[in-house]
Amino acid sequence: MHADEIRLGRLFGRERDFARMTISYSVSHQPSTEAKLPRRDWILMPLISLLTIGILACSTEVIARRVFGGSTTLMKNCMVMDDPSTGPRAIPNTACWEKTPESQLVEYKFNSCGHRAGMECLPKQLGTYRIVMTGSSLALGEEVQREQTFAALLPAELSQETGRKIELYNESMGWGFPRSVSLRFNEVLAAKPDLILWILTPGDIEGASLIVYSSSAESRLQGSLTLPERAWLHMKSAFTSESYRAAASELFNRTRTALLLRHFLYQSQSQYVTAYQMVSDEEGGFLKADPSPSWREHLKQFDSDAAAMEGRAEAAGVPFVAVLVPIRAQVTMISMGKWPAKYDPYRLNDRLRSIITRNGGVYLDILPDYRDIPNPELGYFPVDGHPNAEGHKTIADLLAKALTSGAVPALRVDPQPQPLLEKGR
Repeated sequence: MHADEIRLGRLFGRERDFARMTISYSVSHQPSTEAKLPRRDWILMPLISLLTIGILACSTEVIARRVFGGSTTLMKNCMVMDDPSTGPRAIPNTACWEKTPESQLVEYKFNSCGHRAGMECLPKQLGTYRIVMTGSSLALGEEVQREQTFAALLPAELSQETGRKIELYNESMGWGFPRSVSLRFNEVLAAKPDLILWILTPGDIEGASLIVYSSSAESRLQGSLTLPERAWLHMKSAFTSESYRAAASELFNRTRTALLLRHFLYQSQSQYVTAYQMVSDEEGGFLKADPSPSWREHLKQFDSDAAAMEGRAEAAGVPFVAVLVPIRAQVTMISMGKWPAKYDPYRLNDRLRSIITRNGGVYLDILPDYRDIPNPELGYFPVDGHPNAEGHKTIADLLAKALTSGAVPALRVDPQPQPLLEKGR
């Protein structure tokens, strides 16, 4: 019995070995079923990949345009942009609405003198201390409803702190660079101010030699074009004047997708400062500790216009006060307490103080106060850079503090004495 089992085991073992050999042979000798890709697939597959990328890119752009949409109406529709005798100015008794990608829909309403003042251009009332403010888009309150601007908030704060009736008449204008302010300075004096307040930004110094920003005809033309027509116009302009690489970069920067990416990337202080170092010298050179020759020329032109206006204000017996309101990159660096090598967020501020005070004016320095404000960059639109409603409230507070601290004797508020502590406490 035992021998039979051994023989059967050997027989089954040989059968298993034979089966393995048969299977191995059949597998190794079967004809290949994997066919080579047809030539058309080598063409179709890249095309399908490109189509997929295109669909994703278009979908992202559509979503970005819904999230960061803009209006077809513009503030420029209420302005004359091509008058070299005045610079950009608003058309009296007009109202326009505009929504930029990062802002809400905002109304710009101009009075009979063409000012977004929130009041008519009438003689000041008896007993009223009138501040006439001038400047460019930030002082105008672009992208913010007028009642949320520091121009609207500041007089109420000053009135409460000084106990006087303070009125602020705003003559600021979009694209109101120093040359334009100088050309319209007679209007400032005609408003019979008790104090002239000139709001400055780094962009104003960059545009110190500009009078006409762009033609009204061109602005109206672009405003009337459809999205594809504007895109084609930008493409022709980019590829005509620049290299293909630079043109492609410029076109991408015009997309809402690029805006969307920057909007969220710039929420980080460090990422924003890093990105800002890559902007052109014309835009960001004011932050350099050693300004470039072009920025030195800007400051020279600014000095000339500032001296002329301060001389006219002194002749009229009106105090002339100027202040630099910092942009988002500056307040970010100041808040962080550190900045890249060869940069200095206070450098332009120091130069402007020297120019204004040398010519007999008063200079308010609000930059150091941003050190004590947590994340002051949240008071600005991340990509556009204009202050939002929160930023305007901060500016109003800082200006009220600076104006009442003694720089302007008529508005000085003596600090309240601290009550003595009771004995034993």
